[in-house]
Amino acid sequence: MNRPKIAVVGVGHLGRHHARILAARNDVELIGVADSRLEQARKVAESCGTSAFADFRELLGRVDAVTIAVPTVAHLEVAQPFLEQGTAVLVEKPLAGNLSEGERIVALAEANGALLQVGHIERFNPALKALDQFPLRPRFISAERLSTHTFRSTDIGAVLDLMIHDIDLILSWVVSPIRSVSAVGVSILGGHEDAANARIEFEDGCVAELTADRVSPHASRKTRIWSEQGYASLDFAAKTGKVVRPSDQLRRGDLGLDRVDLGNPDAIKSHI
Repeated sequence: MNRPKIAVVGVGHLGRHHARILAARNDVELIGVADSRLEQARKVAESCGTSAFADFRELLGRVDAVTIAVPTVAHLEVAQPFLEQGTAVLVEKPLAGNLSEGERIVALAEANGALLQVGHIERFNPALKALDQFPLRPRFISAERLSTHTFRSTDIGAVLDLMIHDIDLILSWVVSPIRSVSAVGVSILGGHEDAANARIEFEDGCVAELTADRVSPHASRKTRIWSEQGYASLDFAAKTGKVVRPSDQLRRGDLGLDRVDLGNPDAIKSHI
């Protein structure tokens, strides 16, 4: 069986990890990595046992799939020639720096029958497995994503750099049209926003509060979900999740308080 041939374009902080993981797999063949910084490409290629290219166009027609991890502003430029050939493309998040370029990438994939995937890795975070067997209909969601400043992704702001993960997840949890969005962003180091807060209200009454901050003194990736079916707390950094649900007995109001001292709150709490 022939293994699919794959390459990575852009082998900086994220791209080199894509290359490392692909090189270790037995079901694909990493035939090359490309980066405008040829020395960086050679360094990664040597560690992965593959070839280095300075121009990604040299890979056209030679691969079945490609991972694109270049700066966001170049996503369309790099993805377009591969999509036009029907090559499967994985684009690191965000898909594009603006709506028109994102729509263009999607249209190219559809027109040429090419597979297109966005690198929203949080979709595969083990923390989400906590929700698989406990379906919740969210009424209120609080998402906080904080990061120390990495001096990467400076071509986009905190919304596309960080908050985009939580927007993606929330839109998968809440199956309802959006009623309104209000937000505020602050540029601290210049250029794009470095901190932002957004409130999304849905037609079904659910409200989501999102905070993204990439100049925080500490890192945090936590989300909390409140619903009539229970409460969930997810820590994407620790890859853990907790779900609290009322029992059927508690829902019925059958608390069995006959032998509990109702004048002792601690006793009632311990019993319940």
